[in-house]
Amino acid sequence: MSLLWHFATSAAAPFIPFWLKRRAGRGKEELARLEERYGRNPNRPPGTLIWLHGASVGEGLSLLPLIEALAERLPEAHFLLTTGTVTSARLTMERLPEHLRERVQHRYAPIDVLAWVARFLAGWNPTIAIFAESELWPNRLLATKHVRVPMALVNARISFKSAETWRRWAPGPARRMLRGFSLIQPQSTNDESRLRGLGALGMLPSGDLKASAPPLPHDPAALEALRHGGKTFVAASTHPGEEVVIAAAHALLAERHPGLRTIIIPRHPERGAEVAGLVGGTRRSLGEVPGPLHIADTLGELGLFYRLADVALVGGSLVPHGGQNPMEPARLGCPILLGPHTGNFQERVLDLREAQAVRVVEPGDAATLAAAVHDVLTKPREAKRMAEAAHDVAQKATGTADRLADEIVTWLRPAESSPQGGEVRAPEAEREHQTP
Repeated sequence: MSLLWHFATSAAAPFIPFWLKRRAGRGKEELARLEERYGRNPNRPPGTLIWLHGASVGEGLSLLPLIEALAERLPEAHFLLTTGTVTSARLTMERLPEHLRERVQHRYAPIDVLAWVARFLAGWNPTIAIFAESELWPNRLLATKHVRVPMALVNARISFKSAETWRRWAPGPARRMLRGFSLIQPQSTNDESRLRGLGALGMLPSGDLKASAPPLPHDPAALEALRHGGKTFVAASTHPGEEVVIAAAHALLAERHPGLRTIIIPRHPERGAEVAGLVGGTRRSLGEVPGPLHIADTLGELGLFYRLADVALVGGSLVPHGGQNPMEPARLGCPILLGPHTGNFQERVLDLREAQAVRVVEPGDAATLAAAVHDVLTKPREAKRMAEAAHDVAQKATGTADRLADEIVTWLRPAESSPQGGEVRAPEAEREHQTP
């Protein structure tokens, strides 16, 4: 399988520059930084260099608390953070604490062509490599293992469907791929069970890095400017198929709640024009004064709108996407609504449901959504109780970054002693159970 992927990507390599330039024309790549996609332009600092990679916004941001925890424990270390999207490049560096700016560099990850990944590794020569969630590109893993850079997989997750596909069709490659990691920290106990079933070793206790993130930031002046006399219903990180349901729910609610403002925040801001074409409404990216239905198609303002919300729906859950992160509104004390599709954050949602901190809208149509929003808006004591319970759950879920940083620092010591990485032992709890 790895050999087939290597040949396929090598054959495609001459055409990839044209594809990247087309993407740059649509704002999907930065034209001035395309060289990074070919593994060029290294700027390696001396000493220990920890390479961390997350695919997109969520994964990249989830790595920031880990970087901060590692930087505190390793004051001489430097960090290379790679991601794959323009949005993630901007937001991760904007959210990076000021005191770490001189120690962290961002690069776009090289496309998974073996020669380009090898060039990247030769230029940067990382001490260790830490990949987030499910970033299992064959050439990247093969090349990193070949140069003996120890690898960790953190916040690791794999769906039931993906695990079954690997188990049925490629159990050997899955086992070899996972055993290339010296350390794996699963996101949940379900992920841990699935990864073990595929042959993973070197497992740490589960924990969600996204739960360690600080509250989303906001502009206080913008918050005051957006306040109005009525109630505010926020539908955050929405996906195709959800906005029409939310707009229909707003129409049902508007008669019973004069002055209600519904704010739709597309998961991908570039969909703003598309969403407005479907449901109407004003658009924040155009500087329009918010109307009853407002499309917040801007970057980095989710924390602002959650602070405005009297009730918030977390998107990706009304359609079979798996849901977005419910811990973000929980940290900010929002009464939270979810659709029925929350598999991406199964354990966090279970914690919230057990604390009666969320309401799940089944089956997720306009009428049931409107009824749930109406219920929260008309029961302020219950809304306050939900918000406080959600905040408590979020507080209890913190600490994963610190625990993981402690493990990584212990694991890192042998790697620091050798420019090739050295031999890194698995965690004590796993060592006696490992087989050749």
